[in-house]
Amino acid sequence: MVIMDYETTPKTILVVDDEATIREVVRSYLERDGFCVLEAADGHAALDTLDIESPDLIVLDLMLPGIDGLTITRHLRQRRAIPIIMLTARGETSDRITGLDLGADDYITKPFSPQELVSRVRAVLRRTTDQPVTTTQPPLEFDGLTLDPTSHTVTVDHDPVTLTAREFSLLWFLARHPRQVFTRDQLLDQLWGHEFYGDPSTVTVHIRRLREKIERDPSNPRFITTVWGVGYKFEN
Repeated sequence: MVIMDYETTPKTILVVDDEATIREVVRSYLERDGFCVLEAADGHAALDTLDIESPDLIVLDLMLPGIDGLTITRHLRQRRAIPIIMLTARGETSDRITGLDLGADDYITKPFSPQELVSRVRAVLRRTTDQPVTTTQPPLEFDGLTLDPTSHTVTVDHDPVTLTAREFSLLWFLARHPRQVFTRDQLLDQLWGHEFYGDPSTVTVHIRRLREKIERDPSNPRFITTVWGVGYKFEN
């Protein structure tokens, strides 16, 4: 069994796909890499599993019988912050964007290499367990917006706001560098790392989600502004 360099305790992965062959192959490769694996063949089974288990990451097919992957992603993001890697068909571009918009961390298109999927699982786990936030730093406060790195909490006008780990890291990074403009590629390198295989538009999706959660008027943002043709910056 492989010992993962970023965590000594084996991580548990929930694989949700209605194709038994895919589940079997993914399980084999993940277990060979040292992961514990749970399986679910449809959306209902996935939610039942999540009621009693707490996996560290979910590999989630979007096209599922009963309850589809987008509905599961939406359900999870309202309650829990488990990393999600979506499995999508090659032509499901709109669903892929919707999934990222709902809070999925990465995606991979079918057909895919099992080795690549394992690499993505490891990369997402590294990104979500090794967040670039120093908890000894004091909270940051800006015009009703408060970020507390110790508890990974955010409030707007004293009301708590629920962010995923990735959203918090992105907001914290931008807030720590006020008025400095970052391109999407710079933000990808800084927060997603060189192992990220996805589309740079992932950054745009995360910025949009952050604005919807922290801005009083997301269409006219006070904190996260766009520098057209360049990137994004945080206004203090």
